[in-house]
Amino acid sequence: MREIICTGFRSLLSGKIRSLLTIAGIAVGVMSVVIISSIGELGKSSINNELSGMGMDSLVVSAQSGAVNKLTEKELDKIKSLNMVKNAMPLMSIITEGTIKGNKVTCMAWGVNEDADNVIDLEVIHGRLINRGDIAAKSNVCVIDESIALEQYKRSNIIGKNITITIGGTPINFEIVGVVKNGVNTIQSMLGGFIPDFIYIPYSVMQSNLGKNTFDQITVKLNDNSQSQIAAEDVKNALSYESNSNDYSVDNLLSQKEKMSNILSIAAVALSAVAGISLIVSGISIMTVMLVSVNERTREIGIKKSIGANCITIMIEFLAESELISLIGSLIGILLGISISCVIFIAAGSYVLINWKLCGIVMLISMLIGGIFGVYPAFKASALNPVDALRHE
Repeated sequence: MREIICTGFRSLLSGKIRSLLTIAGIAVGVMSVVIISSIGELGKSSINNELSGMGMDSLVVSAQSGAVNKLTEKELDKIKSLNMVKNAMPLMSIITEGTIKGNKVTCMAWGVNEDADNVIDLEVIHGRLINRGDIAAKSNVCVIDESIALEQYKRSNIIGKNITITIGGTPINFEIVGVVKNGVNTIQSMLGGFIPDFIYIPYSVMQSNLGKNTFDQITVKLNDNSQSQIAAEDVKNALSYESNSNDYSVDNLLSQKEKMSNILSIAAVALSAVAGISLIVSGISIMTVMLVSVNERTREIGIKKSIGANCITIMIEFLAESELISLIGSLIGILLGISISCVIFIAAGSYVLINWKLCGIVMLISMLIGGIFGVYPAFKASALNPVDALRHE
């Protein structure tokens, strides 16, 4: 085997330019697959993180339309008491219009409590979040997205400024006490601003101005997300037992997030498969190179056969050469792909996500292609007649 591999290397070196071009073709194909799969992993990770920032890794409890029983503090306390529940937060929301610095902005106002940062991914960059005192006093204070501050004031720190938000048809003046960088910036950019900017206010203020004493929803954070289906049933059963009715519904946003994650994975695999077509083209190049090599080494094959080499030995020798081309090309492609992917991740400000399993699969596919396209030249070489081969000039 060692002699066969050494012979393969000598054959590659005898036609350096030809071998290098073929290896480069394989390397480019493998590199493309690795880079595209890495970009797919980056996109998948970013979207999943942003969905988590929007509270998509939670359960959402709501009262069914026309139900007698509604969501109140009683239901909130009941949910919080369940073993599988880490935290729960009342939630109210309206899409409305705000006025800041004399300019109108379309926004989504969220009525939240002091647990907002435990359920929604809110990174405070200036000021503070809504606290328990704001809820109890029904204070007209709010926390805004950084994007609003940058758009209106060209800076992020606008603590103490005011914004007017229309709630229930009445414009209400709010003092800005916090600025946050939330987890939906990329999604907002992708959808061309379709998702409005977020503003967070005490839910008690929203209740008061809408004439309500109930919540629209309760968002539930779990101790173990893998048990979301069981937890959803537990929450629903607990509320149904407490009220002796089926007035409540529980939406498992985690399952929706998983479905979206699966769709993104399928898209990444599909794009990688398209990039992998170049490996087939590289396989054709391998066959071409090996056929040329058979033609150039016809006399050498005749000499080997005349001194006792059999057809199997000759075939293995040529197959080994085609596999060496594939192996070297795939290794170079993987190294280049990983290096470029790391640069992309660093530029995107993300931690490196390399699909090592896919790298291994791509290498195996490359080796398989090298073997398949090397069979015909190897068979042709092994089938040469020693007498005719020796006469070849």
